[in-house]
Amino acid sequence: MNRRNLIKTLTLSLGGAIISTETLGKIADDTFLYKLPANPRHQPLKKTVTAITLGAGNRGTVYSNYAVKFPSDLKIVGVAEPNTFRNDKYTKTHNISQDNRFNTWEDVFKRPKFADAIIISTPDDMHYYPCMKALEMGYDILLEKPIAPTEKECRDILALAKKQGRIVAVCHVLRYAPYFVKMKELLAKGAVGRIMSVQHLEPIEHTHMAHSYVRGNWHNSKKTTPILLAKSCHDLDIIKWVIDKPSKEIVAMGGLTWFKAENAPAGSTNRCTDGCKVERECPYSAIRQYHDKMGRISVLDVPNELTEKSEKQKYILEKLKTSDYGRCVYRMDNDQPDHYIANIQFEDAVTASFSMEAFTAYHGRRTRVFGAMGDMVGDMEELVVTDFKTGKQTKFKPQAEDVEGYKNSGHGGGDWLLVKDFVQAVAHQDPKMLTSTIDDSIESHIMGFMAEKSRKTKKLEKIKI
Repeated sequence: MNRRNLIKTLTLSLGGAIISTETLGKIADDTFLYKLPANPRHQPLKKTVTAITLGAGNRGTVYSNYAVKFPSDLKIVGVAEPNTFRNDKYTKTHNISQDNRFNTWEDVFKRPKFADAIIISTPDDMHYYPCMKALEMGYDILLEKPIAPTEKECRDILALAKKQGRIVAVCHVLRYAPYFVKMKELLAKGAVGRIMSVQHLEPIEHTHMAHSYVRGNWHNSKKTTPILLAKSCHDLDIIKWVIDKPSKEIVAMGGLTWFKAENAPAGSTNRCTDGCKVERECPYSAIRQYHDKMGRISVLDVPNELTEKSEKQKYILEKLKTSDYGRCVYRMDNDQPDHYIANIQFEDAVTASFSMEAFTAYHGRRTRVFGAMGDMVGDMEELVVTDFKTGKQTKFKPQAEDVEGYKNSGHGGGDWLLVKDFVQAVAHQDPKMLTSTIDDSIESHIMGFMAEKSRKTKKLEKIKI
């Protein structure tokens, strides 16, 4: 397909999203700006969809903030959160009645069903049981990834969802990002001809790695989930989604190399606040990250009444003296790999290579697609398609609005687009509104489980769906 025909035929339905030529705006020679149009499948709601959130942390807050912006579409009527600070804050944000505040997810299900849906944003290892209980009680579910920590549990949820006839939307939010929607559309329309192979890089960014997977909630795979599922199941899912063929086998390698005691610099201490002699020059300094730059401090639960920067910094410094976020990155009980590669064979001899890297100064996925008639290169800021026949390049730049208060989330504006489709799906009881139902998302999870098995056994593993 040459460049002229490619531009003329850009109209394709992709489950919950549609791109058309009317959304393209030429901003320079061979460069087009675009955004997703309104989904024509969406219909006016007869009533507001109600939901209960299990887990009022970062992800639970991101999804539920849609209700603050669009109260006629979604109303949060209950919350379960053992952290008092977060429970209080969440309750106030959504004006939740005291009767509908709970300490644990189990408490929610002691009551008869009192909402349309459940948002499950508990820790990774606490997805399975609340999801199964919610399905038993007839709730539709917005389920944060990963689906569950084991293959069996993922399959159990899928089976029960089918049996109960309930909607389970997995939060593979990249499927809703305009950047990846356009990537899939272009490839399906033959922009590079027959797809031969894909290279995909997830650069975690070094301080994000230290924050989430060395010091943070996901530092220990045995207590949560392996990093390939906790962080990169998005990426396996996107690779599978754009190739759009069954996966057959996978081989993986990687491990924890740098964030270990043997690499601790001379003069370092157990905590950055213990008088560490190299703290000022350490790229992973907790004092620099949280106190000086005040980055990623939502995990420290800074009280709202602290409005002055100096007050917040004083509070943060005290938190660093007692929480894992103040510990030396070389002296944590972490076991997550800091670099990881996986090679995947798909049907029709299509191959894909995936690389997860902690040691980058940047984030934002990078993807290269190699086809018989062209290639595609993208970095989430733009897609560049080169036509081998003409040598011409065409660039596509997405216009995407990130969630308010969570700019540069790395999800390309997909978070609220997912919630919007989920609300429509629940209101009209139509899972076709979604592109990430559990039926669609299960394969990439199996890929992840087999990759971990391969990494540990050092053998190629078959993928059986």
